[in-house]
Amino acid sequence: GLARMLEASARFGHPERAMAVVHVAGTNGKGSTAAMIAASLAASGARAGLYTSPHLCKVSERIQIAGAPVGDAELDATLDEVLARAPELTFFEVLTLAALVVFARARVDVGVLEVGLGGRLDAVNVIDTDCAVITSVDIDHTQYLGDTREKIGYEKAGIFRPNVPAICGDPVPPQSVIDHAEAIGADLW
Repeated sequence: GLARMLEASARFGHPERAMAVVHVAGTNGKGSTAAMIAASLAASGARAGLYTSPHLCKVSERIQIAGAPVGDAELDATLDEVLARAPELTFFEVLTLAALVVFARARVDVGVLEVGLGGRLDAVNVIDTDCAVITSVDIDHTQYLGDTREKIGYEKAGIFRPNVPAICGDPVPPQSVIDHAEAIGADLW
């Protein structure tokens, strides 16, 4: 899916490159962590975009700018545009690309993006992050991520990038998270 996402993103001029990005993965707490990071950035004067999932009532809850959900009309128009120009994308990929397009057009300073599932192969991983955060690693989505914390940790660590801060909030992270960070030269904290 990442190659498909990159191709679709190129049709929109790579909106993921228009802002700094904080990428948040983890088993538990990633939505809360992403919201706190976006709120902290906003409090410091940055114009922050927040992309989370799932939504409770309306899809627009997933895409926020400066703490407010994107307007329904703007979201509808952006979704229509993404669906017309990238019909091959899955539901989550469409929403992810729409969020990136909305953020780029709104000229956010920083996009805080929550991973949908895992990390390494997640649609959100189309971006080159400026800071990667893993909140915790536990047994989840075993049919996709593996059946051990080590396998799952490797998948979540897939959001790390060379020479980029990588923060792991798990008090006892799987060795696979540490090993992957060292292998690619991420700045693990």
